[in-house]
Amino acid sequence: MRLRSVDLKVPDAASAAAFLESIWGLVPAGESGATRFFRGTGDHPYILSIAQAPGNAVAAVTFAGTPEEIEQIGMRARHAGVPRQQVASFEVPGGGAGHILQGAEGQVYRVIAETAKPARLDGHEDRDKPIQITHAVINAVDVAGCERFAAEVLGFKVSDRTRHMTFMRCNRKHHCVAYAHSDVSSFNHVAFEMRDIDAVMRGFGRMRDAGFQCVWGPGRHGPGHNVFGYFISPFGAVIEYTTEISEVDDAYKVGGPEDWKWPPGRIDHWGVSDKDVAKIGAAERAFRFAVPDEA
Repeated sequence: MRLRSVDLKVPDAASAAAFLESIWGLVPAGESGATRFFRGTGDHPYILSIAQAPGNAVAAVTFAGTPEEIEQIGMRARHAGVPRQQVASFEVPGGGAGHILQGAEGQVYRVIAETAKPARLDGHEDRDKPIQITHAVINAVDVAGCERFAAEVLGFKVSDRTRHMTFMRCNRKHHCVAYAHSDVSSFNHVAFEMRDIDAVMRGFGRMRDAGFQCVWGPGRHGPGHNVFGYFISPFGAVIEYTTEISEVDDAYKVGGPEDWKWPPGRIDHWGVSDKDVAKIGAAERAFRFAVPDEA
């Protein structure tokens, strides 16, 4: 399994698309009705979609796997009584059959059987563009319930638990999804994987040149050990450039809150940047999940 895409709805899809292509570094991957698709330089057909809508919403967080993996998820969902819709072929780049599932707090997950993968974009001009989405973080009132859904239905495994988040993986990457303790169910942020630290920092420069200030970073996280830089997009979502996320296997010791404590005044390994808590906190509440029938 792997995280394929995040699918968003926004009131001004045209300006969001212009930003994603010209500044953030994504590559157009086609359109379908009111939805525009974007890919990275990796082998996913697309990694982000933007649909025109009256207000902000998350249509879905989408995972891809083998037909056997997707069939097993469908069976587990059926046995667990999870609300789901079977789809013979999704009308998205890459197509594929699968399911739409409703999570523990109304989150919408799509799971799609991968068929053919597109060629990677490995040209010199693409070295500073995002490769793929490496993780999505979701705010949850009942983190334990969301963790159970991801483990028992999606088949994911816990990598670490901190006081604030539970990190879960679907392959060797430390986490593909994390659930953050909150008083609302909403979309926290999406992280775009870059080739290396230089690519992350050149992304910082590109955003700064365009008038966007970093709201947290550069830094290096504890769980996952990834380098990060957070920005608030012009359409309101929190977006992250990241690289060097850890790879783990089943021998990895699941950490707990006592394993992830920072010294006073520090919230990451480097400790060189400030976090604009007010701006990030407001943006993390801006996107709620659309009801499944509207997803």
